[in-house]
Amino acid sequence: MRRIAAIGGVAVLAGCVAPSGPPPVAAPPVVAVPSPPVPVVPAVFRMTGVPMQGGLVRGQAPNGAVSVMLDDKPVAVAGDGRFILGFDRDAPGTARLVAMLGDGRQVTQALTVAPREWRIERVDAPYRAGKSDAEFDAARPAELAQIVAARARVTDAAGWRQPMRWPASGRQSGWFGAQRVYQGKPGSYHGGADVAVPTGTPVMAPADGVVILAADRPFTLEGNLLMIDHGMGLNSAMLHLSRIDVRVGDHVRQGQPVGLSGATGRATGPHLHWGLQWRGAKLDPLLVVGVGPAG
Repeated sequence: MRRIAAIGGVAVLAGCVAPSGPPPVAAPPVVAVPSPPVPVVPAVFRMTGVPMQGGLVRGQAPNGAVSVMLDDKPVAVAGDGRFILGFDRDAPGTARLVAMLGDGRQVTQALTVAPREWRIERVDAPYRAGKSDAEFDAARPAELAQIVAARARVTDAAGWRQPMRWPASGRQSGWFGAQRVYQGKPGSYHGGADVAVPTGTPVMAPADGVVILAADRPFTLEGNLLMIDHGMGLNSAMLHLSRIDVRVGDHVRQGQPVGLSGATGRATGPHLHWGLQWRGAKLDPLLVVGVGPAG
């Protein structure tokens, strides 16, 4: 039984001793260290190619872009953000590319379109391809209506993603953008590239696509005309063919034979005329492919 002693009037339990040693040290408070800020990657356009009259540029839209406009006209953008831009032979020197992002921000990029000089070509062929003005005027509206309707078709073609190839190999005999003078009468500029090949030379699809026009009879100027849509507003036209081997709606693969060259329509001799357009802007095949047809 423990004894209780009174010391100075205060009862103290016998046998209890005061603790010895320094008092316990409290743990330091936990201080939260802020994480370094995540760098913000600027939203920018990425493009391959130089904007140039008659040229084609391939691009990647900024991350988060929900729409792209070129000079206030909408540009089709694929699900992976890729797109193409074409610049007409007479395109002005500047253009404005705008992307609208999902958070409401806009990304704007000014483009400088390089000018080019154009040659004069004197062609020993009648301006009306052997027809009188009355005959030409009577036939031409229906032909143009077919061409306009063909270019208005929307397909699932994805050839716009591919590097394009020449539809035939040979000597280049006509250049895009050249001012044509037909037996002394000025005409419109040349809207494609000519390849001098004998009649019956196989003509190949320059890229994957869908046939949007296969003329059932020769047109006044174009002769037997074949048009292929490559998607995203890009399409090809092969003129003066002696034979067309595909039909409207056919899916064709790059390098697939689609017809034979000839000299139908307004032509001074057998050759292939290859025209390229992006949403109405006429393009230079030599710029798009990057090598001559003999290469």
